[in-house]
Amino acid sequence: MGLGKTVQVLAFLLLQREKGERATNLVVVPTSLVFNWQAEVAKFAPMLRVHTLHGASRTKHAAEFDGYDIVLTTYGTLVADVRALQSYAFNYVILDEAQAIKNPDSQRYKAARRLQARNRLVLTGTPLENNTYDIYGLLSFACPGLLGSRTHFKAHFATRIDKFKDESQARALQQKIRPFVLRRTKAQVAPELPDKTEMVLYCDMGPEQRRVYEACKEDYRNLLLGRREDVQGKDHMHLLQGLTRLRQICNSPALLPDGPGFGAASAKLEVLLEELQNHAPQHKILIFSQFVGMLDLIRPMLEAHDIPYQQLTGQTRHRAAVVQEFQQNEQVRVFLISLKAGGTGLNLTEADYVYLVDPWWNPAVENQAIDRAYRIGQTKKVVAVRLICPRTVEEKIMQLQETKRELAQDLIRTDAALLKTLSRQELLELFD
Repeated sequence: MGLGKTVQVLAFLLLQREKGERATNLVVVPTSLVFNWQAEVAKFAPMLRVHTLHGASRTKHAAEFDGYDIVLTTYGTLVADVRALQSYAFNYVILDEAQAIKNPDSQRYKAARRLQARNRLVLTGTPLENNTYDIYGLLSFACPGLLGSRTHFKAHFATRIDKFKDESQARALQQKIRPFVLRRTKAQVAPELPDKTEMVLYCDMGPEQRRVYEACKEDYRNLLLGRREDVQGKDHMHLLQGLTRLRQICNSPALLPDGPGFGAASAKLEVLLEELQNHAPQHKILIFSQFVGMLDLIRPMLEAHDIPYQQLTGQTRHRAAVVQEFQQNEQVRVFLISLKAGGTGLNLTEADYVYLVDPWWNPAVENQAIDRAYRIGQTKKVVAVRLICPRTVEEKIMQLQETKRELAQDLIRTDAALLKTLSRQELLELFD
C-alpha cells in the first residue's frame, strides 16, 4: 500500500547483519516484483548480497546460498524447487504480497510450510481478500499453532464472522492476532504525503449500449427467478458469468465474446478521452482495468490522439524497462495497467491521476491500485477517479463495498468474494 514495507524489511536485515547474523534469508515475491526488490536493495541497501533464484538458468543447489544475505525468488519457483529449498535452513523466510498463500489447499501454501526457518514474516497490504478464513493461511505460516486447526478456526471464527456477522467473535479474533500484526497506515507513517482526492465520474450509456445491457441483464434475471432455492454449483457459475458480462458491457459491448455484433458504443471511452485530453498535458496518468480487452480498446484511442503511453499486462516481459520508461520519460503521459498484473508492488510516483475504469467487489484491491501513485515519495496531490455507469451493476457494487467496509476495517480485512455470501434476494437486486 506504499507504506515502505520493503524498505523496512531491508533496514531490519541490515540490522541483523550489523549484529553479526550472517545467515541467509529467503524472500519470496510475485514474479512482477522481482525487479522492484532488486532495485530497492540496490538503492537502499547495496551492501546486502542478493542471489536471484528465478528463470531457466537458476541454480538447483541450495548449498550455493551460503555467502548471500538474501535469496530472492518467486512463488512459482518456490513450488517448482521446493525440494531443494526445504533442505536449506534459512534465518528468515519473508513472504511479500503474502495473500498469495491465503488458500491452505494451494501448492504455494504447502510449499511455504515446508521451508525451514528460524523466523517467518508475511507482508501484505490486503491480509484478507475473500473472507475471514484468509487470515488462517497467513498466520498458520507465520505463527504455526496460533489459530488451531483449520476445522477449529472455521467453526469458531470464520463461519460465525462471515455468515452470522458475530461481532463478539470478530473482536475475539482481533485480540488473538493483535500481538502478531503490525498494522501501519499512511497517516501514521507518512503524514507529509499530500492530499488524496477520490471522486466518481458517471458515464451515462447511450441508447445502443443501454439496449445491450438491459437485454443481458434480463436474461440472467430470468435465470435467477427460475430457481426456487439458493443458487449453488453450476447456477452460481452462470450468475458469476452474467455479472462479468454486465461489467464488460458497462465498459464496452465490444468486450463480449460476440461483441462485434453489438457495436462499439462506450460511454466510458468517451468520458475517458475527454479526461485525458484535459489532464495529460499537465499530469501523468495511470489507467487500471480488470479487462485487458478494455486496455486494448483504449490503446488505439491514445494513438489516434497522439498521447504517448506505456502498457503493462500479464504478457509484459520487460516490466522494469516499461516502468522506468514511464517514470523517467517526460513524453510518456499515460500508463495502461491490468489490475491483476500491476495492482501491487509498483512505485509510480510520477503519476498524480489514477483512473479505475471498472469497479471491483473488493475496495482494498482498488486502493492497492491507487496506491501505486499515492505512496511514500509522492510530492503531488493525487486524484483517483472511478468511472461508473449509473443504473447498472456497477452502482450496486459500490453499495456492497460500503456495507462491508466497517467490518473490514475492524478486522483488518477486505471482502472480495461477496457473491458466495449473498442471499437470493441480494443477487436479484444486482440484476434489478
